[in-house]
Amino acid sequence: MNGVEAIPIARLTLAFVPVAVVLLMLWHWRLGAGNALYALGRMLAQLVLIGYLLTFIFAAESPPVVLAVLSVMLGASGWIALQPLATRSAALYLRALGAIAAGGVITLLLVTQGVLGAEPWYAPRVVIPLAGMIFANAMTAVSLAGERYQAELDNGKASDVAQRIAFQAALIPQINALLAVGLVSLPGMMTGQILSGVSPLLAVRYQIMVMAMIFGSAGIASAVFLALQGRVASR
Repeated sequence: MNGVEAIPIARLTLAFVPVAVVLLMLWHWRLGAGNALYALGRMLAQLVLIGYLLTFIFAAESPPVVLAVLSVMLGASGWIALQPLATRSAALYLRALGAIAAGGVITLLLVTQGVLGAEPWYAPRVVIPLAGMIFANAMTAVSLAGERYQAELDNGKASDVAQRIAFQAALIPQINALLAVGLVSLPGMMTGQILSGVSPLLAVRYQIMVMAMIFGSAGIASAVFLALQGRVASR
C-alpha cells in the first residue's frame, strides 16, 4: 500500500454490523439501548463536523486559529474532567484546567518542538492531533484522580494517604497500556501508519513517542491536581 485507501460509504456501513448486534442485546435486556444509540449518533455527527473543521484549519495555516482551537480543547477538557465528581465549582474547574495545562501544554511543546521539530511551530496537522491525544488522556487522569481522592477522603483517609492512592489509581489505564502495547494491542496511531504503508519500524518510533507523552502528561496532570486539592483540604 502506498497510501490510505478511501473507504466507500457502502463498505463503511459494514463496520456497524457488530454495533447493531450490541444494540439489539442492550434492547433485549432493557439496558439503555437509546443511550447507546444517542452516543453513536453524536459520535457520527461530531466526527463528520470535526472532519470539515480540520480541513478548514489545515488549509488556513494560521497561528491564531490553531491557538484558538487549542484553547477550546483545553477549556473543554477541564470541564469534562469534572463530570465524574459529585461536586463542581468554578474553583474546582480552574484547578482541573490548571492541572491539565501543566501536564498537557508542557508535553505538547516538548513533543512538537523538541521531538518532531514541527515547521512552522504551529503546524496544525501536527499540533492539533497530538494536542487531542495529550489533553484527552490528561483529562481522564484528572477525572480518575479527583473521583478516587474524594472517595478516599469520604472513607476517612488522611489527605496525603488519599493523594497517593488516587495518584496510583489515575495511572492504572496508562500503566496497563504500557504493559499491553505490542503484546495485546497495536495502538491506533501505529495501526494507521502501517495501513498507510509506513515501515513498522518507523511506526514503532512514533508510537513510543505517543506512549511516553500520554503517560507523562497524565501523570503530571493528576499529580498537580491532587496537590492543588490537598492544599485546599489542608486549609
